[in-house]
Amino acid sequence: MPKSTEYAAKVADDRGFIAYDAEEDAVWRDLMAQQLPAVRDRMASPYLRGLDLLDLPQDRVPQCPEVSAKLGALTGWRVEPVPALIGFGRFFGMLADRTFPAASFIRKRKHFDYIEEPDIFHEIFGHTPLLTDPAFAAFSQAIGAAGTRCDKADYAWLIRLYWFSIEFGLMREDGQLKALGSGLASSVTELPWAISGQAEQRPFDVIDILRTPYRIDIHQPVYFVIDDLDDLFAAARRDLLADIAQARALGLHAPKYPPKTAA
Repeated sequence: MPKSTEYAAKVADDRGFIAYDAEEDAVWRDLMAQQLPAVRDRMASPYLRGLDLLDLPQDRVPQCPEVSAKLGALTGWRVEPVPALIGFGRFFGMLADRTFPAASFIRKRKHFDYIEEPDIFHEIFGHTPLLTDPAFAAFSQAIGAAGTRCDKADYAWLIRLYWFSIEFGLMREDGQLKALGSGLASSVTELPWAISGQAEQRPFDVIDILRTPYRIDIHQPVYFVIDDLDDLFAAARRDLLADIAQARALGLHAPKYPPKTAA
């Protein structure tokens, strides 16, 4: 996540609703029109089931209380609007409490196809469909719980597990490679790239993931593939703090991307 942003958080009223203007609703509408055909073709069935269950509006930005009501009935999760940039401590704490922190602003048209920081489209369209699935919901909560118990120095290790599964995970279904992660669902360019076969694909392995560095501003050169959602249930039951200690002892893999140059 970038350290600074030109975007400001939008403040909810006492009911939790946010006033979006006509242009912001139009950006949501156009993003939905662009991404819905892409996800129907390339995303895995757990995401698509969740998308159908939530039945998100296509003509306006959804409100967090509306989405929370549906999530709460399915998996006990809710969505809470936050600024785009929150610390890892708060982030993990909210996940542990089955609360998804959603950036409240929506991107401007100049960032229509790519925005580095998460916006409400990424949060709601990308993340919340997966939180309707019990395996994904349990895995997300387990990562949050581990984050509330680990040292701050371990945050960077733990977030890699979140990045390569919840954000950019892949899944094999009926012999086909499908996208599963939220960052892929909301990305017009990385979604087709991720399943094109041009990037390296590795089996889902917690220790391997914890040791794999990433950059947030490029298409990933490596993706991890689960074969079944039971892989996530199994990961949720692991001692993730012990896994971090083992990964630390083994050390990071060499990056498969060039270093980022200063702007």
